[in-house]
Amino acid sequence: MKQRLRVILAAVALPLVVAGMFLGVRPAAAASLTRVTNFGTNPTNLNMYLYVPDRVAARPALLVLVHYCSGSASAIFNGNGHDYVTAADRYGYIIVVPEATRSGSCFDVSTPAALKRDGGSDSTGIMAMVAYTRQRYNVDPARIVVSGFSSGAMMTNVLAAEYPDVFSAASAFSGVPAGCFATTNGSLWNSQCSGGQLIKTAQQWGDQARAMYPGYTGRYPRMQLWHGTTDTTLAYPNFGEEIKQWTNLNGLSQTPSFTDHPQSSWTRTRYGNTGTQATVEGISISGVGHQLPMSGQLAYAISFLGLDSTTTASPSPTPSATPSPTPSPTPSPSPSPSSTPSPSPSPTAGSGPCRVSATVNAWNNGLTENFTITNTGSSAVDGWSLAFTLPSGQTITNGWNATYSPTSGQVTAKNVSYNGSLAPGASTDIGFQATHTGNAAKPTAFTLNGVTCSVA
Repeated sequence: MKQRLRVILAAVALPLVVAGMFLGVRPAAAASLTRVTNFGTNPTNLNMYLYVPDRVAARPALLVLVHYCSGSASAIFNGNGHDYVTAADRYGYIIVVPEATRSGSCFDVSTPAALKRDGGSDSTGIMAMVAYTRQRYNVDPARIVVSGFSSGAMMTNVLAAEYPDVFSAASAFSGVPAGCFATTNGSLWNSQCSGGQLIKTAQQWGDQARAMYPGYTGRYPRMQLWHGTTDTTLAYPNFGEEIKQWTNLNGLSQTPSFTDHPQSSWTRTRYGNTGTQATVEGISISGVGHQLPMSGQLAYAISFLGLDSTTTASPSPTPSATPSPTPSPTPSPSPSPSSTPSPSPSPTAGSGPCRVSATVNAWNNGLTENFTITNTGSSAVDGWSLAFTLPSGQTITNGWNATYSPTSGQVTAKNVSYNGSLAPGASTDIGFQATHTGNAAKPTAFTLNGVTCSVA
């Protein structure tokens, strides 16, 4: 069994190490990953590492970043978790990196102790790390989030299920539902789950997660799930089972409210609300195995987790048993303002029947930018164009949910087939990836169908 586990761990680790090589090494900075000892209850002898950027936000978010089997804190910090670190430098949030010390360096998401709130296994030690950090820094309690890869993704699901009152959002790359890896024989490996053979109803998966924190009746975290379609280590059917679990925990239908393709091999589905911070979001990547995340993907996770801000975002609407119908007749990522201006006089800067908010995630010489366009007018729009000027040195390389022309200077983004019809009060998300030469600022002014929008 030990030999078989070593082989499996090697299969898990190799693509992740390769991904880390391609992501590169973070530039040297005064801040560094620091070992913390005596941080509190630690029944399984985990190591705790902490990253506090040189410039911490006044009310920083806190990210718990969980490594993969055979990994380590330094491996995820300097490798495939690199983009989380550069974003922490930019936005001033703090990162806690737990490190498993048992043979194989996998996290326990299998034993009865692991699958119970304060049960006395790895999750208990990780929550002591969170408590330690909160006691010493002015952490925003509404922005404590968790993300992990492979074994870390499984732990991400477990932490979000056991401590829904602590975590506001989670992002799991190549994981399985909370409780799927449960065993009763002391083993930390469940072949039936890893092979994608544990298929349950949404209610059954939800009940399994709820049993980890009996009696809890509050809200559950927003969840973002990533999986490659050719994953043979934690097989692809687990992706669908995760979606079942988290839509059920959040009281949502399993029918997506919105579907798009941010990149040609990606299929993204959102459940509940349709914005960047949907209640549940799934990204399926065609032809990719157990090697997530890949370059550029963490930018999407950073926005979903709300880490690309130094302030608390407005809370998501409380979901009902089925997602609230969007005013737009088609499941569009973004609505657009009325083609007819409101009857007020000619709009002035900062006013008009539309509002645009923009967020940027930048690294080295690249960035991604997401816009949320809201129709604040009283009339629906059939076809929209959003005009803005890119800062000097930025050039768009690809985009989603709109067409962009030209790729630099004064740019016009036009709707695509599924999001051209926008109702009053509706919002839609569009975005693009770009290169830059040092200026990663966002545009400061927007017009929609020739009407000046307010900027959120």
